[in-house]
Amino acid sequence: METFIIKADDEEGLDRAAAALRDGKLVAFPTETVYGLGANALDTNAVKSIYEAKGRPSDNPLIVHISHTRILEKLVLEVPEKAKKLMDFFWPGPLTLIMKRTDFVPDIITAGLDTVAIRMPDNALALKLIDKAGVPVAAPSANLSGHPSPTTAKHVEDDLKGRVEYIIDGGPCNVGVESTVLDVTGEIPVILRPGGVTREMLEKIVGKVESDLVIKIEDGQKPRSPGMKYRHYSPRAEMYLVSGESDKVVIEINELTEKSKEKGLKVGVLSTEENMHRYIADIIISVGSVDTPEDIAANLFDSLRKFDENNVDIIYSETISEEGIGKAVMNRLMKASSGKIIKV
Repeated sequence: METFIIKADDEEGLDRAAAALRDGKLVAFPTETVYGLGANALDTNAVKSIYEAKGRPSDNPLIVHISHTRILEKLVLEVPEKAKKLMDFFWPGPLTLIMKRTDFVPDIITAGLDTVAIRMPDNALALKLIDKAGVPVAAPSANLSGHPSPTTAKHVEDDLKGRVEYIIDGGPCNVGVESTVLDVTGEIPVILRPGGVTREMLEKIVGKVESDLVIKIEDGQKPRSPGMKYRHYSPRAEMYLVSGESDKVVIEINELTEKSKEKGLKVGVLSTEENMHRYIADIIISVGSVDTPEDIAANLFDSLRKFDENNVDIIYSETISEEGIGKAVMNRLMKASSGKIIKV
């Protein structure tokens, strides 16, 4: 399959991509979080092709992207009052809401669950594409399953060239980590995946919000949200997080680096901007300053992919504060490292 790249200002190209979605083809498109791999959410065969293109397990539910709220009456049994408040405040934006679904939603979207995950992306190109297509769009991240999520069209092309009909190039994503997933089916909303909307932001609108965050769901359990069950966001190299006071972390990472180099391994370090000059690894990548966690979130997946580009064998990473969007960053780092953390 030939993959066509469409520029943001190519209106005819967007029309072709929208028609392709209606016809059951795959289209990768930008959002404010990461690039999505879109298919017509109402076309079971089209959705199957998402799983095939990504190599994604089919028990992993998908998020349905919409461009207006009018279609919700076809997709969900009811919109709870708290959900309405959250939509008014955060949509379009990086918040996915889980609600009870109607039979109009194909089972393949929800992995057989009685709920569906829905969001309205805060990206003009994404909204225009969905609007032109005239259908809700199912879209996980536009990468091979398990790889770091794509935040540029180049990342998508690296993973999915030849597997997708169109890639719409809207430049780099400004949030950089996936949406917050919030289950609003109960009396108290529950965060299933942290993301661009923080718990503190949610609680200002609807009061108490709980969290149900796991690094790995056991075999036989169904994930209630994308990102809960399988190895995610991972570079090819084995990755370890090193947590503690900054000076001690630097000393520990340098000691680990020396031991790894003695074994003939090429070592990468994921560092904050403040510490990157202190490391002795082969490849040192700054993910941003501790003073601007939003930048760290936006840079995270691109930084992880750079280790793949440099063919490192092992990665040691600093950790950051879990305040605000730092919670989402640490969730992704824990999954990328399969929970391997060294505390000093």
